[in-house]
Amino acid sequence: MNDYVIRVLASPSDVSSKAWNALLAAQAEPSPFMRHEYLAALHESGSASPASGWTAQFVTLWRGKQLEAACPVYIKDHSYGEYVFDWAWANAYEQHGLAYYPKAVVAVPFTPVPGSRLLARDAQSRTLLVQALVAWCKQEELSSLHLLFGADEDIAACTEAGLMLRNTVQFHWTNAVPAPDTDAPQLSEGERSALEQPGYPDFDAFLASLAHDKRKKIRQERRKVAEAGVSFRWSRGKDISKADWDFFYRCYERTYREHGNPPYLTRDFFQRMADTLPEAWLLFVAERNGKPMATSLIALSTQPDEPLVAYGRYWGALERVDCLHFEACYYQPLAWCIEHGAQRFEGGAQGEHKMARALMPVKTTSAHWLAHPAFSDAVERFLEREGAGIENYMDHLGERSPFKAG
Repeated sequence: MNDYVIRVLASPSDVSSKAWNALLAAQAEPSPFMRHEYLAALHESGSASPASGWTAQFVTLWRGKQLEAACPVYIKDHSYGEYVFDWAWANAYEQHGLAYYPKAVVAVPFTPVPGSRLLARDAQSRTLLVQALVAWCKQEELSSLHLLFGADEDIAACTEAGLMLRNTVQFHWTNAVPAPDTDAPQLSEGERSALEQPGYPDFDAFLASLAHDKRKKIRQERRKVAEAGVSFRWSRGKDISKADWDFFYRCYERTYREHGNPPYLTRDFFQRMADTLPEAWLLFVAERNGKPMATSLIALSTQPDEPLVAYGRYWGALERVDCLHFEACYYQPLAWCIEHGAQRFEGGAQGEHKMARALMPVKTTSAHWLAHPAFSDAVERFLEREGAGIENYMDHLGERSPFKAG
C-alpha cells in the first residue's frame, strides 16, 4: 500500500464530481443515490448534517493524482434514517455502561436502496478501502462500522476484512413475465433470466400474470380511485415545474408531520435535485376537479448504458381517498415502468403487503464491525440466529407467490 494515500475529506466539494461519478459508473450496481450531486445536495441543504446527527466524512484512496476508491461515511450519534435496525445493540452497550455512539455508517442517508457503496477501480482498491475504514474507526475510537445495503463486491471485500454480515428483506418488482413453475432443480439467475420472456406489453398483461384473487383486488382498488374522480399526470426531469416541486414538498412534509416527525429532507434538497440531477426524478400528481391533491416521487437510474430502474421514494396526500396510496405508489409507477421498458421497480424497505402487488422478496446485505471483542462475539451469535430466521422467512414468503401457478 506504499504507493496509495488515504485522504479523509469533510465535504463532497473536496473531491471532483467528475472523478467521483466516473468511479461510480464503473461499479456493478450504481444508483443515482451515490452520485456526487445527490450526496452534495444532502450535505449542502443541511438534510444530512451534524445538526441532524449525520457528520459526513468522505474516505478516499489515491494513487498519485488518480482517485482509486472512495465512499461516504457518516459519524452518527443515533440510528435514525438507516433502515437496518441496531437499537438493541445500542441498548446492550448502554446497559453495560459502554458508549455505542458515536458510530460510523457507510450508507446513503435516509435511502435504503441496495447498490455499490465502496466505489473502487478494482478488487484490490476496494479491499484497501475497507481496511482503511476499519483503521480510521479505531483511530477515531468509534464503537463500530456499518456498511448498509451493499453490492456483492462490497460485501465480498467486507467479508475478506472480517466484518460480520446481516440480511434484511425488501420487495422488488421485475418487468419480466415469470417462467412457469416446474419441478426442475433450482435455476441460477442467468438460467432463470434466459427462460423469462421480455417485459410485459401493457398493464393488462401484467395483471393477467397474477392469480385471480390478486388481479381482482388490484382492479377493485384502482376502480375506487377512479370512481372518486381522481386522475393522474406525470412529469420527468426538467419537465417537473417549480410549482409541482413545491406541491410535492407540501404533501411530503404533511405526511411526515402527520406521523409526528419532521421530514428528513429539506425543500432546498429537492431544489438542488431539480437544478443538478433532474434526470433522476419522475413525479406523479393526482388531481381531482382540476386541483392537485396527492403526489408520489420516483427516482430513476441515470447510467445511459444500464437498464432503466425505478425506485419508489416519497409520497403525500392532502385529501383522503380509499386506495389512493396504492394507486400513486404502485400502480401508476408500474404502468409507467411497463410503458417505458424499465427493468425493475424497487419498493423500498419492508412491507409484506407489496407482495400482493407482485413486488417479490429480495435479500439485502449489510456488513458490521464492532470494536469491543466481547460485544462483537455476542453480535456474531445473534446474527447467526437472525440469519436462520431470515432464511425461514424467505421460504415462507416464497410459498405466497401472487402469480398464477404454472
